[in-house]
Amino acid sequence: MPPRVTTRRRQLGAMMRKFRARSGMTLEEAGRLVGVSKATVSRYETQEGPVRWLVVDALCRHYGASDAEREATIRLAKDAHQQGWWAPIADKLPETMNLLLTLEDEAVREDHFACLYVPGLLQTRRYTEAVQHASEMRFAPEEIERLVDLRMKRQEVLAREKPPHIWAVLDESVIRRVVGSPDVMREQLGHLLEAGGSPSITLQVLPFSKGAHSAALGSFVIIGGAEPSLDVVYVDIHVGSIFLEKEDELDRYRLAFDYLRAQALDMTASADLINSVRKEM
Repeated sequence: MPPRVTTRRRQLGAMMRKFRARSGMTLEEAGRLVGVSKATVSRYETQEGPVRWLVVDALCRHYGASDAEREATIRLAKDAHQQGWWAPIADKLPETMNLLLTLEDEAVREDHFACLYVPGLLQTRRYTEAVQHASEMRFAPEEIERLVDLRMKRQEVLAREKPPHIWAVLDESVIRRVVGSPDVMREQLGHLLEAGGSPSITLQVLPFSKGAHSAALGSFVIIGGAEPSLDVVYVDIHVGSIFLEKEDELDRYRLAFDYLRAQALDMTASADLINSVRKEM
């Protein structure tokens, strides 16, 4: 059986394709500049085969990648065979989840807009359990426990010495929707208030009074790298999950998030509203 392709290797290929396309070079031109064949450059842009970080470095320089882009790409090349903490269960996860975990593991920031549920990184265990039980997909108890454990494990990224900055804008419906029970929601809202006090978390609520807004179609996350060009948008839709990385797609979601946080209550007013809803539960 061939070795499993890591999501780092997949991401590396996507970034190399993106940088070359941005530079306007052909495969032949790029290969000639660094002394490798067209086929080698092509292979570096796929999800398969070994890579040499020195070649990746040289290609990035000729593509005009910024220092931050080049350094991030070299890290991917050096770690192309490295599996994350989720490697033991990777075969049981959808490929989109593998990619999400890889991106999240390396993110420097995450911008969340949530219009249905509290973002996974900010959920309590009981809230997560209630969300899983509410799914139309009927899972066995042990499968639900596995999914909940995975989400709790994901949250360890927030306890790192240098955690990613989480900026979450929650539609007011998120804090008012009773998930599980009033007791579960009181605990969840209390957890949000506590999380909002962290210097690495910015929490805002978009109140109903603002009416229609720029992200009425659904929740999304902008997962940020060391440079804006390394950003990826994650959209969780009913039939699955998609990742968007084209510049026009990124620009659209960045603009939407800018509008959302401008329309939302500030941090203090958001905390006051969350606390008020919590007392009503």
